[in-house]
Amino acid sequence: MEMKIGYLGPKATFTEAAAAALFPSSPRAPYDTIPDCIDAAAAGEIEAAVVPLENALEGSVNLTLDYLIHEQPLPIIGEVVVPIEQHLLVHPYYAPHWREVKEVYSHPHAMAQCRKFLHTVLKEAKHVHVTSTSAAARWVSEHPHLPAAAIANRLAADEYGLVIAQENIHDYDSNHTRFIVVSRRNEPLSLRSPLYAGDKTTIVVMLPKDQPGALHQVLSAFAWRRLNLTKIESRPAKTGLGNYFFIIDIDAPKDDVLIPGAMAEIEALGCTVQLLGSYPYYFVG
Repeated sequence: MEMKIGYLGPKATFTEAAAAALFPSSPRAPYDTIPDCIDAAAAGEIEAAVVPLENALEGSVNLTLDYLIHEQPLPIIGEVVVPIEQHLLVHPYYAPHWREVKEVYSHPHAMAQCRKFLHTVLKEAKHVHVTSTSAAARWVSEHPHLPAAAIANRLAADEYGLVIAQENIHDYDSNHTRFIVVSRRNEPLSLRSPLYAGDKTTIVVMLPKDQPGALHQVLSAFAWRRLNLTKIESRPAKTGLGNYFFIIDIDAPKDDVLIPGAMAEIEALGCTVQLLGSYPYYFVG
C-alpha cells in the first residue's frame, strides 16, 4: 500500500520504527510533535499519520487521545504494537566515562520506563525532557562537548553516531507501545501482512449527567451481546470538574448488527457516542 506517511520525529524514533513495520516501502516524513503530525494528515500533506497511543508501563499518551477527540477528530484506520528497548546513548568521546554524565535527555515516558536504572546508576544526573527519544539522541550528537546522555533506541544510535553505553535499561522486559494510524480517509488499512493480529473498534461515550448506574448500563449493552472489551478508560471532558468521557476498545470489527445495536442502545440511555474507528491491528514480535 503506497502512502506518504507522517510520524512523530525526528528520524529514528520508535514511531518511525512502527511506521516502517507497517509501510516499509512508503515515503515517510517526520514531524516535531504529535499535533503537528495529526494536523498534517488532516490538511492532506500526508495520507496517514502514525502516533503513539499507549505504553505498557506508563499508560496512555493523553496528548494523542485529547487531540484526536477535541481538536482533530480523524478516524483511526490501523494500529501496530511494537516492543520497546531503551538504551543509554552517549557521544563516542564519553563512552569510557558514561557514569559521569551530568544530564540525561529523553521523552518523559522513556524516562519513566527507565526509572530504576536512573535512580540507582545515574542518581545525580539531571533529567531533561524533550519531544521524543530521537530528539534526545540528536541533541546529544549536536553537543559532543557536554557530559550528556540520551535514552533512545538502536536506530537513533546509528542515525546520530552515538555509542550504546548500556543496553536495555528499561525496568521491565514486557515493554511495548501501541501506535495508531489516523487518516482523512475513513477506510481501514487493508495490508496483507504477517503482522496482522485481528480487528477492533474504538468508540467514545459521554455519560448523561447525574444518572446513577449509567456506566453499568453502558457496559451491559456490550455484555449481553457477548462483545469483549479490551480497554475502557476515562478522560476529562474539559467541560467542567467531574465531567468525563470514556474511551472503549471492542475486540471485534464493526459489523451490521452487534456493535451498531450496542451504540444505539447506549444512545437511548441519553449518552453521546462517537466512533473513533474500526480497524485492523498488527503486532511486531
